Amino acid sequence: MSWRKPTERSELTTSSADLGAFLAETRQAIDREIARWCARIEQEIRGPVGSAMAYSLSAPGKRLRPALLLAAHQGLGGDGDAAELATAVEVVHTYSLIHDDLPCMDDDDLRRGRPTTHRKFDVASAMEAGFRLVPLSARILAAGASRLGLTAGRLGIIARELYRAAGASGMIGGQVLDLEAEGREVSPAALGRIHRAKTGALIAASGVVGALAAGAGREQVEAVRAYGLEIGFAYQIVDDVLDATASSSQLGKTAGKDAAQHKASFAATLGVQAARVSAEEHAARAVDRLGVHGIDCSLLVALARFIVERRS
Repeated sequence: MSWRKPTERSELTTSSADLGAFLAETRQAIDREIARWCARIEQEIRGPVGSAMAYSLSAPGKRLRPALLLAAHQGLGGDGDAAELATAVEVVHTYSLIHDDLPCMDDDDLRRGRPTTHRKFDVASAMEAGFRLVPLSARILAAGASRLGLTAGRLGIIARELYRAAGASGMIGGQVLDLEAEGREVSPAALGRIHRAKTGALIAASGVVGALAAGAGREQVEAVRAYGLEIGFAYQIVDDVLDATASSSQLGKTAGKDAAQHKASFAATLGVQAARVSAEEHAARAVDRLGVHGIDCSLLVALARFIVERRS
């Protein structure tokens, strides 16, 4: 893959060690915010639903979507602590994982290296926990915007971006298309439409929210959005390849589920090797999309590389 320098400003000198430090710092910051909010949840929502919400949020994860938000915020010169804003995105993502794992959806027993929420508690508590995470994310989003001193108008734009990506035209709509495609032969184009919505929309929105919080202009925001959609494809393709080739212990979730459930996947549709090549092509295009003045791309480029090289 050719990782070309997309802007004059960015020197693209972020090393693996630098990215590793950034990701570690991101996880620590998001985990601190989650712990703080989980303490509130367990005070405000007694019983299994509150416990299920806290259990799901506190599970160890890559925190990739918050990392994208923080990288975009930093790359566009944003000031202040955007960790709480980034936590709102992670809460939306966590809600989607709870519901994805339910028996009526993907019916999985393992997530992030431990029992799924409905296995730890019960289906009703897991469903309710997922539903309650959505308004919680809005509450956290507002708190994060206040911490950054954003105007109500800017918060409204950010909220619209995030919840549109999570809704019927994004993540939820993509999940419906994914379920409808089970057991059917799906073309690469149709598979792309599924995952542009199911995976790419929220990943792209993560970067867009970071850009908007930094005060980015329209051209910069759209460059970050285009980058996010491309790395969303790369992420999903690698996810499908890992499902077909890695172990459950490596992934922290049940491996081989796509084939077992006859789900449409890039590994099955393209073949593993061609899928890997496609992921690299999407990541390279993502970098090219950042060719707009005023974006320090170093972390975003390093994240694109990380996504295609990850092993879990």
